[in-house]
Amino acid sequence: MSSTKSSAKSLLGLVALFLGELRDGLTMINMQSAFLISSKFYSEKQVGVMFFVFGMSQFLFQTPAGYIMDSSDRKVALLAGAALATTSLTLLSAVTAKEYGENIVWMVCLKFIQGGATALIPPGLNSITQGIVGSTGMTHQVADNEMKNHLGTAIIVLSGSLIAFYTYPNIGLLFIVSPIACAGVVFFLTRINPDDIDHDAARGLKSDADAHATDYQLATDSKEQLNATAEDNKPTTPLELLKNKTLLVFTVICFLFHMSNGTVLPLVMQTLAIGGDKPRVGFLLSGMCIIVAQIFMVGSAKVCGDYSGRWGRKKLFLIGMFSVPLRCLILYGLTGIKNNIEAGGNGVPLALEIVILSTQILDGVGAGVFGTMYILVTSDIAAGTGRFSLTLGITSAAMSIGGTVSGYLGQALAEDLGYQTAFMLLCILSLVPALAYTI
Repeated sequence: MSSTKSSAKSLLGLVALFLGELRDGLTMINMQSAFLISSKFYSEKQVGVMFFVFGMSQFLFQTPAGYIMDSSDRKVALLAGAALATTSLTLLSAVTAKEYGENIVWMVCLKFIQGGATALIPPGLNSITQGIVGSTGMTHQVADNEMKNHLGTAIIVLSGSLIAFYTYPNIGLLFIVSPIACAGVVFFLTRINPDDIDHDAARGLKSDADAHATDYQLATDSKEQLNATAEDNKPTTPLELLKNKTLLVFTVICFLFHMSNGTVLPLVMQTLAIGGDKPRVGFLLSGMCIIVAQIFMVGSAKVCGDYSGRWGRKKLFLIGMFSVPLRCLILYGLTGIKNNIEAGGNGVPLALEIVILSTQILDGVGAGVFGTMYILVTSDIAAGTGRFSLTLGITSAAMSIGGTVSGYLGQALAEDLGYQTAFMLLCILSLVPALAYTI
């Protein structure tokens, strides 16, 4: 490998490190939900509406964003622009939010625009990655990107949580971490040599995927289609891509997983941030929810990179999927204990809050495995089509709409039925994709 290629790979890791807070917008969205509920007195349903609009916007723009990335040779500029846009919108949201959601329409509009901006980030980073390392290098490079990404998120959220702890109740200053992260993304992106990006490889037009590509065992007919496309060296048309059964099945699985998992993190954060007799500590613990999960996601990404070739995609996916119902079941029991203590007029012990926080280890397993493996499986499916970013846009759109439905549903259940019941219903929902994937 040339020295410039090695340098580009190192820069990719640094971009991913700073991109942790910006990649899908959800880190700051989750922080904003706790901020708006605890400091701006928003209701759970108001926050749920914002999640819904943000997710719907991602859903609408994700596939077009992938098409744009496949069609453009200015991937670095597009990714940098998306990072700048979502950072500006995060800051604008924090600065302009009014108490009790008085300007909820304005906030919803900001989230819609922000969802569109963040839609460019996943296909942007991953197409640049594939353009530099090729499909055979994707397993280890995606795992490395994900490790750096989760580590960066943990550092950023820890910084924001400490700022919130020491500035409570005026905690809006925590969002200063967003422009700091954006500056790092733009700086390291602009240092990548454009000549190191093979745009045909970035699109998935060059197929050199390894022998483990079909191990996720969804369907086998796609390989014949992909190889046929690769022979004439022409991109598959979007309509032909949508006829790929493997892609359709995997897209449904992505939707179902995120429909059940998307809202669990914000509900856990809110469980810790509200209702306690020490709100500053509660908010710090809510921030720690993200940090704990991200730290364990680093380990999950490394396992995926080291062992997906040995164990196969499916086994790792199942570990990630079944961690969600287990996590929700544990949270159901813990919130029941918490509710009983509060009903007796007593303060919630810090030890119980720490145990609730520790359930985020399972989030690190579930989301960490899924976040790495879905990119690799998507790359496998798209190999030879010339439509990698478009394919990633489709699977990411399914994740977005799944998370959107989950976000509003979870917030509505928490407000109407209570957090304990919400966790039990999410436990049942999360069994559907896990059991479906075993068939």
